Amino acid sequence: MLYFLLVPLREYISFFNVFRYITVRTALAGITALLISFILGPWLIKKLKKYQIGEEIRAEGPQSHLEKKGTPSMGGILIIASTIIPTLLWGNLSNLYVLVAIFAMFSFGVIGFWDDYLKIIEKKPSGLIIRHKFILQVFLAGFTAFILIYLGLRGEFNLNLYFPFFKKWVPYLGWFYLPWIMFILVSSSNSVNFADGLDGLAVGLTFISASAFTALSYIAGHAVFSEYLNIARVPNAAELTVFGGAMSGACLAFLWFNSHPAEIFMGDVGALSLGGTLGLISILIKQEFLLFMVAGVFIIEALSVLIQVSYFKLTGGKRVFKMAPLHHHFELIGWSEQKIVVRFWIAAIILALFSLATLKLR
Repeated sequence: MLYFLLVPLREYISFFNVFRYITVRTALAGITALLISFILGPWLIKKLKKYQIGEEIRAEGPQSHLEKKGTPSMGGILIIASTIIPTLLWGNLSNLYVLVAIFAMFSFGVIGFWDDYLKIIEKKPSGLIIRHKFILQVFLAGFTAFILIYLGLRGEFNLNLYFPFFKKWVPYLGWFYLPWIMFILVSSSNSVNFADGLDGLAVGLTFISASAFTALSYIAGHAVFSEYLNIARVPNAAELTVFGGAMSGACLAFLWFNSHPAEIFMGDVGALSLGGTLGLISILIKQEFLLFMVAGVFIIEALSVLIQVSYFKLTGGKRVFKMAPLHHHFELIGWSEQKIVVRFWIAAIILALFSLATLKLR
């Protein structure tokens, strides 16, 4: 909104011309997200404590987590608000990619909110039935995919699939793009959810991934950089940089409250919204395969669950890990919570930097 208010003023005062630049608005979006979180965070924590909206700890989880029972949850509401509000203020809302990103974050957040509500308010330990939760995610992912296919048929979204290191092989998928988009969105949202088990782990990993995708969005939308690095040129993706900056700022600020010992948890409302949004951004900027590297730690966490469950069923009760997701395995072999979180962050930073380095290798 401020974009439409301030940019026209450049005709009268040259200073306002700076608000045309994506880099300036990205920085302002990030700063605004930080301020919103730091101002509203303590108030939200106080309200959640007042109404006893606290985390329920699974009895089958690590015993050390039982002391976290009652910690305010559903803090993902703060992350969503601190991402969307700065985007509305500093983003160009005529850009369809920004609107789709806002829609995806909010919609996946609604599914997560419903799950948290059932677990915390209605006192149903399992929350949404897993089957129902998955169906809702698939439906939302399918609806989002239809929007992108529609935009593609209008020439406003590229329906070609781009592979890293392949310069000329960019197959046109058309409607066959739909199941691929659905797979990315559903798997991405669940991957972040699996990693949300230690103080600061999931939001720290998301901050690293969001920062990487902010840079990738800017590169994809820049004519010179995208041509030089031989990656798909996506003009509309440039404005996603502002959204990515807001999301990074929101995650960094939330980490202030979520670091060990956590004052608030993000809950499913945060995990599902952040995961789905990361997946969507990778699709919009044509870097879906880089998602598996940028968000590599999330993928490993999700795979550890899949491996554990599959092996357990195949062998009649045997386990590969002491407990899944993977971070619980390291807890049970003696690593401290803080050590696990920091080491996972380090792994994520390495993967994010390597993903950016691969751009030049093309």
